[in-house]
Amino acid sequence: MSYRIGFIGAGNMSAAILGGMVKQGVAPDRIIASNRSTPKLEALAGEFGIQTTTDNHQAAGADVVVLSVKPQMMKDVCLDLAPHLDHKPTIVTVAAGIPMASYEQWLGRDHAIVRCMPNTPSLVGKGASGLFANAQVTDAQRQRVESMMQAVGITAWVEQEALIDAVIAVAGSAPAYFFLMMEAMIDQGEAMGLDRATARALTLQTAAGAAELAATADVPVDELRRRVMSPGGTTEQAVFSFEADDIRAIVARAMTRCANRAAEMAQEMGN
Repeated sequence: MSYRIGFIGAGNMSAAILGGMVKQGVAPDRIIASNRSTPKLEALAGEFGIQTTTDNHQAAGADVVVLSVKPQMMKDVCLDLAPHLDHKPTIVTVAAGIPMASYEQWLGRDHAIVRCMPNTPSLVGKGASGLFANAQVTDAQRQRVESMMQAVGITAWVEQEALIDAVIAVAGSAPAYFFLMMEAMIDQGEAMGLDRATARALTLQTAAGAAELAATADVPVDELRRRVMSPGGTTEQAVFSFEADDIRAIVARAMTRCANRAAEMAQEMGN
């Protein structure tokens, strides 16, 4: 890789992305991260050998600039960086809730900008990221961003910005749905007499195994479900209970509320 990547912000998501890149063979001297907190920078430099700085302008001199600061800080950060982007880097934002129009207003409409919606499993290399590019992003720039985010999981491009809200509902917020299901199963396992450690271990291994099986199987997930459901058996009773409580409608309502709130936040943050 001949281009340089600069991270504005050195939080968990930046650490996950740049760490994944280094593990995939990207030279650490091609990566620079800036942050106001020097302990975070020292930790990143110590673990990955990257360059660090407390000067955002220095990090913004890279060919790809990743904006990874809190949404409420983003406007001030962008306005401060705008005069230092004459070299026209590819700008990638991993902040939730800020529409493309705001970035174009703060940075300039002639910049190539990609909105990226990663999720927390990126921290363990199992992420899923939705990507939306403005009209200035070239195919080569798309490939750079895609390569960067694939260091921590899979990527999916959407061609309409509004679909980022669907990505949030399906992937960005979705780890919490599964965590809630795991929590409920662990609690019930303990209520049924298992010690909590055992209930936890069995639940988490089953969740991981089910996800891996679904990802590698050559049949859709509904067929995998049917294969576990022996007629008159135990699994069938559990699934019948879920269906009787209309689990599909529960999931649909939850995901719709998630997407609606994402759209509301984009409007709020854009004002």
